[in-house]
Amino acid sequence: MQNKILSSKANNPLTTTNDLFFGNNTEFEQKDTVSIVNNALHGCDDGELYMEYSLSENLTWDDGRLKSASFDTDRGFGLRGVVEDRFSYAHSSDFSLDSLKNAASLTQTIKQNDSDVHNLSGQKNPAPASTPLYSANDPVAGVEFADKIKLLQDVDSYVRQKSNLIRQVTVSLSGSWSAIQILRTGGQACADIRPLVRMDINVVLEQDGEMASGHDGRGGRQDYNIFLENEAWKDMADEAIRQAMVKLEAVAAPAGEMTVVLGSGWPGILLHEAIGHGLEGDFNRKGTSAFAGLLGKRVASKGVTVIDDGTIPERRGSITIDDEGTPSTKNVLIEDGILVNYMQDRMNAKLMGREPTGNGRRESYSHAPIPRMTNTYMLGGENTPEDIIKSVDKGIYAVNFAGGQVDITSGKFVFESSEAYLIENGKITTPVKGATLIGSGSDCLTKVSMIGNDMKMDAGIGTCGKDGQGVPVGVGQPTIKIDSITVGGTQTS
Repeated sequence: MQNKILSSKANNPLTTTNDLFFGNNTEFEQKDTVSIVNNALHGCDDGELYMEYSLSENLTWDDGRLKSASFDTDRGFGLRGVVEDRFSYAHSSDFSLDSLKNAASLTQTIKQNDSDVHNLSGQKNPAPASTPLYSANDPVAGVEFADKIKLLQDVDSYVRQKSNLIRQVTVSLSGSWSAIQILRTGGQACADIRPLVRMDINVVLEQDGEMASGHDGRGGRQDYNIFLENEAWKDMADEAIRQAMVKLEAVAAPAGEMTVVLGSGWPGILLHEAIGHGLEGDFNRKGTSAFAGLLGKRVASKGVTVIDDGTIPERRGSITIDDEGTPSTKNVLIEDGILVNYMQDRMNAKLMGREPTGNGRRESYSHAPIPRMTNTYMLGGENTPEDIIKSVDKGIYAVNFAGGQVDITSGKFVFESSEAYLIENGKITTPVKGATLIGSGSDCLTKVSMIGNDMKMDAGIGTCGKDGQGVPVGVGQPTIKIDSITVGGTQTS
């Protein structure tokens, strides 16, 4: 089957996915499948048949050898029926009529205890999607296996020649090619073909008995050429080494309330976690978000505009259509400090009297869609990064984050900075380690006093977890100054 997939990938998504899901390759026939879906969803408020085929690989090079190499093929479907705020979901990796009929029977159970009459005509089908945001090229088959191994070897060799402090080098390369088709009542169908690649370089340095690690990763909805062209991986290797060297020089971070400057790009992960999740429709419909009921209210300083945009070409979080078939959009969430919208899937949008925003996403056919972010970022302002630093007498400059925890209901967060520096008398000075930022997302937004003109997106490695599902996302922001935030440090007097 793989050869057939690759030969048809240049066609439009519906043609390609028809080849994968109907006819000779499965027991599904379009006419019969449409009939089963129509009958299964009769009397529901909404629902869909979601079909997915995926190819994926992951290669890891560690300590001068190929540590692991995997290649996976997966295909399956999920059938969902929605009634008010409840849904049934049945999924299977078996593309047989019996499996589909069993799923349809389960879907009918959602209506057994309902006395109300439900009609799918009350829920509009999505409009047709716009031009695809990425090519349909398959990164998994697009580069020979031997060339991938050579790439991993070249990275390892390059890093080890850069410094005699190198103790370990780990390089990973992953790619996937997914084809989806969504079938709704009446036979309406939409499809998407999604490539995705990622490369990560991790190094460990040792100096005077102390060890430190550095990492850089990049990716997007492209193919492996983004790493191969002009030997772009060398910049990644250099960055990983630089980060490790900085950590070897770092001193213990101070603790207490202080001014914090966040760098541009990846530090937007704090915005994503501490604020973005709180703007997803399900949390606000249920009243469990710190932002529930605040539409039209000021929730951030003037100048703060936050956007979720799934339409940026080739970005990791971009999707031509979401996993319910709604075209992706550029959705302004906070405009000049005022909360103006939430991110919505179809079910929560209908229950809240809003329009879907193209944010209904799922990890795979085994999962029902829920409201999720795509590429979430803050727009740039008028200040230069240099002027922002100069305005700080004493504080922390945080440019990279390792991870953190967020409570959606309260908005409180704890984030560990993996690269940070002291700001003293308007200058960036000593690198520090162990700096943890502690605060509330909603409170943090109101303390933004300066916004840089250097907005940029992350390098394309983000994965967001929610309700046990992981999906690729993007984050971004300019350099911003937060007047007061709690820093948990390890410096002792």
